[in-house]
Amino acid sequence: MVQSDIIGAGDAIRFRKLALADIAEILRAGLRDFRRAPQFGLFFSAVYVVGGFVLIWFGAGHVSWTLATSLGFPLVAPFAAAGLYEVSRRMEAGQALEWRGVLGIVWHERTRQLPWLGAIIVIYFLFWTFLAHMIFALFMGLSTMTNVSQSLEAFLTPNGLMMIAVELGIGAVLAFLLFAITVVSLPLVLDREVDFVTAMLTSVRAVRENLMVMLVWAMVIAVLSFLALLPWFLGLMVVLPILGHATWHLYRRALV
Repeated sequence: MVQSDIIGAGDAIRFRKLALADIAEILRAGLRDFRRAPQFGLFFSAVYVVGGFVLIWFGAGHVSWTLATSLGFPLVAPFAAAGLYEVSRRMEAGQALEWRGVLGIVWHERTRQLPWLGAIIVIYFLFWTFLAHMIFALFMGLSTMTNVSQSLEAFLTPNGLMMIAVELGIGAVLAFLLFAITVVSLPLVLDREVDFVTAMLTSVRAVRENLMVMLVWAMVIAVLSFLALLPWFLGLMVVLPILGHATWHLYRRALV
């Protein structure tokens, strides 16, 4: 089933109904793209892996470093994703895969709509950080806890367990909202001439049209990303390229 809508300056966007079987298909397509051009996937996923190490090694205990890396990483990450999308787009179009062309497209995106989406992600990240601190203060503000690593038993109290539940619940909702405004918008601004607001609205509409499938896809991303984090972020070197390529194929299936 295909539904039509009009966005942008006369650009017709048609929303296609997805099935759960499509998730397996896009994962296979993502794995296929990664295997065809692993050098690009490893290069762009290294941005995330290095960013994770920077946050841990340099940011821990240093407010200035933590602030700089926390603000800079969400702004840079969409450009790494754009590189993966561009590789899949070129494979789909039968175009040559060359470093100059792929990196040139990523560099060109700095003057288009992608930086605005990166800024939205940063603002969203700051809001969640503030909200998480506020929830922690509401539940644990009166607890005696000089050092989190030495006071883990405080989290096993009724207040601590309630705080964890609230943090996870609200965090899951906010994470899905961020997923909804970016899952289609990021590849869309790379592929078509649309403004970032239109792209975000289109992404939300695509998620609404395929809510169950998108919920499952969001959970797949969350589970695979969490498992990839366990071996010192190294699993991200494989998981992120596959998910990035797969997201491009999801976009191509969701929008016509």
